[in-house]
Amino acid sequence: MGTESRFKMSQERLAELKEELKYLQTTREKEVAEQIKEARSFGDLSENSEYDEAKTEQGKLYSRIAELQNLIENAEIVEMVAAAGKVGHGSKVKVRSVERGTVEEYFVVGSQEANPMEGMISSDSPFGRSLMGHGVGESVVVEAPAMQFRYEILEIEN
Repeated sequence: MGTESRFKMSQERLAELKEELKYLQTTREKEVAEQIKEARSFGDLSENSEYDEAKTEQGKLYSRIAELQNLIENAEIVEMVAAAGKVGHGSKVKVRSVERGTVEEYFVVGSQEANPMEGMISSDSPFGRSLMGHGVGESVVVEAPAMQFRYEILEIEN
């Protein structure tokens, strides 16, 4: 494996990635090959924008296939179960910002499922790491480049 890193994800996310890879390697690859074939039939390739677009699409496709293969080969399945009363993978956590007084809710997930805009934070992120293993009533400090943020854990659902 060398210097490759592991990508934390649930079994469900791994299945989604495998399904996408299968689609790209079969259906989508044939579609792009057909686009290239059709564009070649238009004649002079040096001034053929359809051909250039199809080749660009093929490059993007192969790049995504390589990315998916890397993710799948280096997947680390994390169990979405945490110790009772503690934050872990799969926990739904309600926290209160000590500085702002606002209450927020997050799901702690693997790095490949993180989507902060939807309240899904990676256990590898600074915020996720600071929550891991802590319980209700505990305060955590999140280290940011410019300052620190403090949160109090209000509720945990595992």
